[in-house]
Amino acid sequence: MKQHAEIAGAGLAGLSVGIALANKGWSVRAHERAPDLRMFGAGIWLWDNGLRSLGVLGALERTVRHARRIKQWAIIDERGQDIMRHDFSDGTNMVLPLRSDLYEALIDRAQRAGVEIVTNSTVSSATPDGTLQLADGRSFKADLVVAADGAFSKIRESLLLTERISNLREGYIRLVVDAQPGDEGAVISECWNGARRFLYCPCTDKVHYVALICHVDDLRGRSDPVDREYWAEHFPAWKPIIGRLSAMGRWDRGMTVTNRNWSLGRVVLVGDAAHAMAPNLGQGANMTFTNAVSLAAAVSEEGDVPGALRAWERRERPLTDHVQRWSHGYGVLVSRWPDSALPLRGTALQLLTGIPWVARQLDRAAEHRPIGSDQISDAYGGIMASR
Repeated sequence: MKQHAEIAGAGLAGLSVGIALANKGWSVRAHERAPDLRMFGAGIWLWDNGLRSLGVLGALERTVRHARRIKQWAIIDERGQDIMRHDFSDGTNMVLPLRSDLYEALIDRAQRAGVEIVTNSTVSSATPDGTLQLADGRSFKADLVVAADGAFSKIRESLLLTERISNLREGYIRLVVDAQPGDEGAVISECWNGARRFLYCPCTDKVHYVALICHVDDLRGRSDPVDREYWAEHFPAWKPIIGRLSAMGRWDRGMTVTNRNWSLGRVVLVGDAAHAMAPNLGQGANMTFTNAVSLAAAVSEEGDVPGALRAWERRERPLTDHVQRWSHGYGVLVSRWPDSALPLRGTALQLLTGIPWVARQLDRAAEHRPIGSDQISDAYGGIMASR
C-alpha cells in the first residue's frame, strides 16, 4: 500500500517536496489556499546545489531553458570600485531564470508525477499523529504532513515549534525590467551606496531582474510607487536601467525564522516555514530544493517516519543554519556600517573574502551535492553545457 502525504502549500517548497515524494512512490495531495497557482516575484538565483536538486526532481531543463548563465558576481562600492568579483568557472554554475518559469516547471513536473493539487484549500493546523486540519472543518490523515505554508506557517504555530521570528533592518523591492541591446548579459552587479543596494541580474533575453534594497526607515527608498529619481540619484551609473523600471513595486521587509525543531511526530516543516532567511546569498530556495530531495529519501528508506524525520534534521539542518547565519551576517555588514567609516567597508570585505576559510564558508552550500544528484550527473552536465 502506498504511503500518503498531505502538504500545506503549493509554492516552491510544497511542490518540490511533493515531486520528490511522488518520485519515491508516495501518493501526494497539496493544498493551496489561493484560487489558482500563480507565482509573484522576479528572478531567482540558482546555485549548483539548487540546480542539481532540480535535476533530481526532473524540473531542471524546463526551468533553465530561457535563463541566462551567469559568469560573474560583482560587488561595487559607492566610488565605483570593485569590492569583490566571484567567478563562476567551469566547475561551478549560476543560472538566473524568472521565478515564474521555475514555478511553471515545478507545476508541470508535479502534475506529471501524479501530485494532486487542490486550490482554494486553506490549512489551519496539524497534529503529530499526521492529521491535517482545514479551515472549513475537514481533516485528512496521512503518513506524513508537510508544512510548506511559509514564514508565518499556521501549522508551525499550531505545534508551538517556533523559536524566534526576527524582522530585519532592511527590505527589498524586486522588479523585472525589459532588456535592451547593449545591456550587460552575464554579470550580476551588486552596487552599494551607504545602506542602500542596487542589484542588477541578467535574467533572460527579454528581461532583467532588479532589486532595490534599503533600510526600514528609508522612506523614499521603500516608497510605493518606486521613487526612480531617488534611486537614480544614488546609483547614477544605472540610471538607464532605473528609468525603465515600473513604478509599481512592493517593498518586503526581510525576516528570519528559526525553530525549536523541524518536525514533531509525523509533521515536518520545509522552506520558509522551517528556515526563512535574508536573501543576501540567494540560497533560500536552493536550500529548500536540497532539503526536499533529502527529506523524500529519508522517509522512503525507513518505516519509522517520525524517526526518519529526526535523523533527516540532524543531517541537513547544520548546513541550512549555517547559510541562514551567513546570509544574515552579510546584511549586517552592509546595512549597519557607520557612515563615518564607509570607506573602510569595502576594504574590510575584501580582506574577509580573501581569507580562504571565509571563502569556503560562503561557497559551502553551493558545493553541497544533494542526495541522488550523482545518478543524474551526466544529464545535469549536458543541460548546463547547453546554456
